[in-house]
Amino acid sequence: MHCSAAAVLLLLAVLSARTQAALLPHHISSLIPILQSLEVDDTPDIPSLVRALGGCGTPVCHTLLGDPTPTPKPIPELWKLLAHLLHPNATAAEHGLALAPDGSTVALAPLFAGIEVGLKRAAGWPGPIDQPYAALDPLYAVTITEALGTSFLMAQVNGTAALGPDGCWDDVDNPQSFTLLGPPSLVPDAVANGAMDGVLLGTRLAEEPIPLSILFRRYYGVENGITSGWPHSSRRRRDFGALTAVGKLEEEVVAMLRVLRGLSPTREIMEEFGEEEEADIAHRAAREFMEVYVECPAIIPRCMWGARPYRGTPRPLSPPLGSIYIHHTFVPSAPCRSFAACARDMRSMQLFHQDTRGWDDIGYSFVVGSDGYLYQGRGWHWVGAHTRGHNTKGYGVGYVGNFSASLPDPEAIALVRDGLIPCAVRAGWLHQNYTLHGHRQMVNTSCPGDALFQEIQTWHGFKSWSLAHQDTNPTNVDHVDPRLCGQQPNEYQTRWTLVHIDLNPMNSRSEDQKDPSPRGPQSNEFQTRRIPSTWTPTQGWQTRTLVFRTPVWTSPGSLPVAQQTVPVASNIP
Repeated sequence: MHCSAAAVLLLLAVLSARTQAALLPHHISSLIPILQSLEVDDTPDIPSLVRALGGCGTPVCHTLLGDPTPTPKPIPELWKLLAHLLHPNATAAEHGLALAPDGSTVALAPLFAGIEVGLKRAAGWPGPIDQPYAALDPLYAVTITEALGTSFLMAQVNGTAALGPDGCWDDVDNPQSFTLLGPPSLVPDAVANGAMDGVLLGTRLAEEPIPLSILFRRYYGVENGITSGWPHSSRRRRDFGALTAVGKLEEEVVAMLRVLRGLSPTREIMEEFGEEEEADIAHRAAREFMEVYVECPAIIPRCMWGARPYRGTPRPLSPPLGSIYIHHTFVPSAPCRSFAACARDMRSMQLFHQDTRGWDDIGYSFVVGSDGYLYQGRGWHWVGAHTRGHNTKGYGVGYVGNFSASLPDPEAIALVRDGLIPCAVRAGWLHQNYTLHGHRQMVNTSCPGDALFQEIQTWHGFKSWSLAHQDTNPTNVDHVDPRLCGQQPNEYQTRWTLVHIDLNPMNSRSEDQKDPSPRGPQSNEFQTRRIPSTWTPTQGWQTRTLVFRTPVWTSPGSLPVAQQTVPVASNIP
């Protein structure tokens, strides 16, 4: 249902007022009132107008879709606003992008090209009839396969990246400038997002045409209560994978490469490749695209959630690592269900970890929202502060919320279990024979909550492991408080202590004594071990006894003991 013309004019007046003080924000919410006004004006072919103003202008788009709508001179003011969103800087590789409410960035050219195909099909368009274009599925050709085939072709010749990278906006509230996070390819993440959206929305419109302003509101969750559930755009990877099998995408890339043999500048390059090499390029292109953008979850980079700088110098990890440690944040206690809420929680946790606990950065490697996305903490490359004594050995993944009595949403569980972990193995960040643990198995804590801990015991790689398995390398001792899960200062009271083990147990001393010259682990006399003062032995863990010569606190309300014996694992030398 269309809004009244007065309502549309009011929306445009608001946008116009913003452009007087600053440029129109490159946001989907800026695009919708423009579409709405064009619809009220009965603009006949909005996607074709988009092509005329800076949308898809490739030879394949032009051949398949025909000439775009002529542009009058002078260009109407409303068209200027649309042109600004589509092509603000003709020299920038990152032009024509818009930030969606779910935190993803979408390239508008493939998005509107897919929509144009869908509307044409709804009107009875049979598609191309001339060879070699007749072999193409136009919906995939104008959205993804031309860019994908060309990108992998160029990568084969030049050794450049064929996919990615992601990027960041200068200001998520008023996005104006977008910067890529690495060397560009012809299919950066924004183009992949726009292409998948173009396929999904084009398919939807071919079945049932509706006004584009309504379609965009529903799909991107603009003013439709996204805080109570995921917008459809956050499910684009799942939905595209359900619609498009890898074999279908490979067939379309093969057909596109045959078209590219007759187009410049790819004609000269394709002369170097035979049919087998062409098939191999298509296979790799389809397989890698589906792995990266369908099978693996999207990760919101630090710059998009507003991370502060890391304090000090981060320590590099040495992947592949052997473990994944699952946490819940406890505080924030409620799952975050929108990009705005999750970004706010990320900033809050980083603030607490840096300013209250004195850590260098947010402790987790990655954080899981209930909005369909993962959020980068310290990431794949840097040692985290999530699981004391094990931070160099694995990645810490924290679910936003308190999952003592309830579980995260099934989609949030699948993001890690079926997405992040297998993708980390495939990418070489994690060993194939990795082990998965709950935080409570490594540190005396209730984290990740009873409900979530019970759930992860069903996951591949889960290992029942006792607290007795402690990291015996003292260089891995860091400032991490074992009470990472939860921000309440009295949530856990059990202490951990570092002891220096000698053949003479009376030489043991705790870290609390601040020994000015402890002998290191290379000494035959001293060995450094870290154990919890409440350590309970499990089956088979007793070959020698440590004796604490100084008081060691156990639990709330108990008295310090002058001497306490603790069984130690037999595999500790």
